Parts: sequence; C-alpha cells; structure tokens
Amino acid sequence: AAEHARDGEGGERELSVIFLMELAIHSYSGGLFKNLACGFLYFHRSHFHHGRSKPLLLSRLFQPSNLQEDRMVGAGRSSELTCKSQRLMLQAGLIQPANTGCFHYLPFTVRAMEKLIRLIDKEMQSIGGQKVNMPSLTSANLWKASERWDLLGKELFRLKDRHSMDYCLSPTHEEAVTELVAMQGNLSYKQLPLMLYQVTRKFRDEPKPRYGLLRGREFYMKDMYTFDVSEEAAKVTYKLVSDAYTCIFDQLGLQFVKVQADPGSIGGKLSHEFQLPAEIGEDHLVMCSDCHFAANVETMNAVETTNCPQCDGKLRESRGIEVGHTFYLGTKYSQIFGASYSNTENKPILSEMGCFGLGVTRILAAAIEVLSTENNIRWPSLLAPYQVCVILPKKGSKEELNINQPEFYDNLMDTVPQLHGEVLFDDRSHLTIGRRLKDASCLGYPYIIIAGKRILEDPAIYEIKCQNNGRTMFLTQEGILDFLKNIQVV
Repeated sequence: AAEHARDGEGGERELSVIFLMELAIHSYSGGLFKNLACGFLYFHRSHFHHGRSKPLLLSRLFQPSNLQEDRMVGAGRSSELTCKSQRLMLQAGLIQPANTGCFHYLPFTVRAMEKLIRLIDKEMQSIGGQKVNMPSLTSANLWKASERWDLLGKELFRLKDRHSMDYCLSPTHEEAVTELVAMQGNLSYKQLPLMLYQVTRKFRDEPKPRYGLLRGREFYMKDMYTFDVSEEAAKVTYKLVSDAYTCIFDQLGLQFVKVQADPGSIGGKLSHEFQLPAEIGEDHLVMCSDCHFAANVETMNAVETTNCPQCDGKLRESRGIEVGHTFYLGTKYSQIFGASYSNTENKPILSEMGCFGLGVTRILAAAIEVLSTENNIRWPSLLAPYQVCVILPKKGSKEELNINQPEFYDNLMDTVPQLHGEVLFDDRSHLTIGRRLKDASCLGYPYIIIAGKRILEDPAIYEIKCQNNGRTMFLTQEGILDFLKNIQVV
C-alpha cells in the first residue's frame, strides 16, 4: 500500500492513502497519532469522493413502479383512474396515494418539480420578483377582515388551537401578504412596484378530489403579489407578469391559451387564465378563429357563446386545464389592511395590487396529460427527472465485456459537465435490453443510449433514441458526446 501511495497515480494513489490511514487508526488505540490519522482520513475521503462523482444507478433509486391497480388508487377502485396522467404517474412510481386527494411525491416527481421551480424562480426574479415564504397556517381574523372566512365556506380547512383560536390552512395568501406589507408602514413610491412571491403547499377541501395531481386537496403553487403606485402602473406590472408566464410555457413547449376569466372569490377588476387544451379539462372555453379572442364561458352569457363579441366571427368550443391565473385586484385588500405608500408629496396612498398564480404540481400533471401517449410518459424536455438513461448490456453477454462503464461515465462528465446528475444508468443487467428499453420509454427519459450488439464493432456503435421526436441514431461514443452537448438543462 505504501508503494502504491508513493508511486501510484490518481484514484489509485488516493485509495492507497486511505487504506494506510485506516490501518493506522486500527493499530493505535488512542493518542495524538490516531487523532491526526482520523482527520487526515476524513480529508482524503472527502477530497476523493468530491473529486469524481459516482454514476447514478437505477437499481439504487426508490421508485415503486408497476403497482397493481387496486393499490394505485388507494381506495381500491380502478374506476377512480379517470385520466391518463393519473394512471401513468401511478404506474411509473412518480406518486403514491396517501389519503383522499393527497399524494406522496416520489423522487422522480420531486426532481421534475424542483426543475420547474428553478425555471419559475429565474423568470420571476428576472422581472424583479423577490421570494418569500409565508405560513400555511393563518389566523381566521385575517380572513374575517376580508369577509372570505364565510365566503369560502367548506373550501377552507379550519382548525382551532389549544386556546380555541380559529385558523385555516391557506389556499391562497392575499390577506397574509397585504398585512405583511402594511406592517412595514408606508413604503416610498420609489420602492414600487413591489413584487413578492412564494412557492409553497396550499390546501383546499375539495368536495370530490380527482384526476390525481390535477385536482387534489394539497398541492404546490407559485403565488405572486404585486403593489403599485397607480392603476396604470399596476396594469403595466400585470402585463409584465403575464408575459413572464408566457415565456415559462413557451420554454416548456406547452401549447396554451390565455383566456378572459371570472375573478371569483379572489375578486378584482381584471382576470385571465392560462389554459392547456385537453379533453379531460374541467373548464369550458370559447375561442375565435378570426381574431385572438378567447374566454372561459363563465364570463359570457348565452347569446355571446356562438359569435365572437369582438369581431362577430364564429366561436369554437374547447375544454382546458387551468395552469395559471392572473388578477388585477385594485385596492380591495390594501384598503382593508391599510397597505399604503408615500407619494412624492409624502402623503399616504393605497397601493394598487395584483396577484398571480401558477399551479406547480398541476403543471407537471397537465404536461404529462397533454404530451404523453396512452402507455408512455412524455415530459417537457426541461422538466424530465433525468435527461439521459444509459441501458447497459445484459449480464454474461459478449457486449458486457466490451464496455467500460466508469470510463464511459467519466468521459461523459468531462465532455458534457452540464449533465452532471442528469445521466442515469439502468444497471439491472439481469433483465433483457428490450425489457429495460420498454421501462425507459414508459418513464419518458428524453434520451436513451443503448449499449447493444453494435458495441462489438470497431469503433463501438451505440443506439440513441430521442423520445420526444421519435428519432433514432447510431453513433460512436465520440458522436454521442458531441450530440449531448446540445442538451439544455435548468
């Protein structure tokens, strides 16, 4: 070991040093030398492991896939699997029921959700958004002040603390954020627009939770609240945030429709929804083929539902999944809680507010709903839990002897460092390549690299499948590395 430590190279030398330190620690029961050896060992272990990461192996991941239908729905009724995204996410082990309307988000889903949140953070902060985190548990006094404690009725999850004080688990935070801003005293007009947002769990006591993550009782949402000096300025901010939403959906490659909407219980003077057209959508939409008019039918009367109110053209109907909602609130909440700013004459003026929501978990499920086939998940490329799946040769085959997995991985990480943590090796070599390819297709990795029979050629040829466009290529290892350089990650 000492000779290796002196004459070895790279990882070989590091392992020899670690071996010597372990030997020293076990040989001496105490004293300064043992303490020094322990410290030295810790340093070298950390340096060695952080210097070169290990490949991610599918066999090590927690993913209870291929669940039986009676277990997938929790309640035991397969009839509850009422939409494609719910069925696919359960079968692939992306989610698992906890109780009615609530789900465990398993590792693949958490990775996809974290990517979506990073994308949202980037866009919200690019327009001046500041991220906060407000309590999910909010006092009934806030909701009673806005009169929504009674208005929302059974939709609120209500509870009492040990002192018999009323609280609820918030489905939204207009009251809380307005009180937060009001508590700071008068803001200066120079500080506006103020744009505060968060990504947190929300709660709604749905009477009939359904469609998996599309309509649950507990979910993740991005909600932004804006404060402006005037109605005109607030509408400029409204357009700014709406354009950022458009940018997010464009980057995800999702075909959406922005429609006029009913403000509902949140209130306000202006409202739009971002809808993904889908057969299972719960919202009924009308769109004009001659102009850009589009609306939720809730905003229209029976006479208007056949002809466009803007150009009198023919309206076509569609169903949609709401994934985003924007509201211009005016002074509805700022007046109640006293959220004001000081103008140029140092006089207090009520802030003009807006609020803007994105359903984080709903976007994930809706994207799967509209992009996937009946049997295979397809992700927006940026949100796929892992960008690349490498299917290794079957155990005992000639091909197994012709591939050096550590070397392949090291070359990949050195050449395409942005894919660090994005490449998953399907090391279940007891299964056939065909079986593993079927699993990979079901899970929706954008790129699958297969080390099949052609890796016995000189040079070795790998098959690469691009799942989102159906393209198949046969490339050398160098060709694969060049191709993967173009993959975008978030």
